Amino acid sequence: MPLLHLSINATDPQRVASILASFLGGKAMPFPPFPGSWIAFAEQDDGTAIEVYPTTHRLRPGRDQIECVEEAASDSPGFLHVAIASNLPALEVIELAMAQGWLARKCSRGPFELIEVWLENRLLVEVLDPAMQADYRRGMTMANWVSMFGLDEPG
Repeated sequence: MPLLHLSINATDPQRVASILASFLGGKAMPFPPFPGSWIAFAEQDDGTAIEVYPTTHRLRPGRDQIECVEEAASDSPGFLHVAIASNLPALEVIELAMAQGWLARKCSRGPFELIEVWLENRLLVEVLDPAMQADYRRGMTMANWVSMFGLDEPG
């Protein structure tokens, strides 16, 4: 089952959503439910998207559903990251990120390569071009994981 959407935060949500939409081959649009937020839709327009909130916004459990509250901005890095598939070649992904002043580099993760893009130089997005996606799908299986790390068979 594929990932449907992901929410992240950014100092400049519109700029970050626009670059993510470029990677996804889609479009960036405002996200009216939460003021100042943007959403990057993927090219296939099947609901695959990345919501981008300002660094001042936090989602909290509300009385009946989530609510958005504003707090002091936070730009500290965290462990959250996402890997996304892009139809763009690796060099174009790197050039788009570097044009924003963001760190971007091709890296090996063992069974596959990817491009690390550090959105606003603080939030990691792993971007895989078509060739990288094929290697990812071949290498990132439960059977390969068991073999690579000497684990017991999944059960």
